[in-house]
Amino acid sequence: MPPIPLVHIADAILLIIAMEALFLAYRANRGGPALIRFLPNLISGAFLILALRLALAGAPWPSLLACLAGSFAAHLYDLWRMHR
Repeated sequence: MPPIPLVHIADAILLIIAMEALFLAYRANRGGPALIRFLPNLISGAFLILALRLALAGAPWPSLLACLAGSFAAHLYDLWRMHR
């Protein structure tokens, strides 16, 4: 059996993050905590994993930079929201 390429592992992690977001949206509609509470953290993590996936696939550096900038922006928003 050939080894699983690392790009596919990053894809699986992105799928897990998407499923987690859907589960949290479902719970929010049923009286659980609001999705906006967790969304910036999920977005930041998804951008980091996407940057990893692009790096493993050999994507050009501007796309990596865009993913890292998106992750940083989501993280800054999360910090700002927690400390206001």
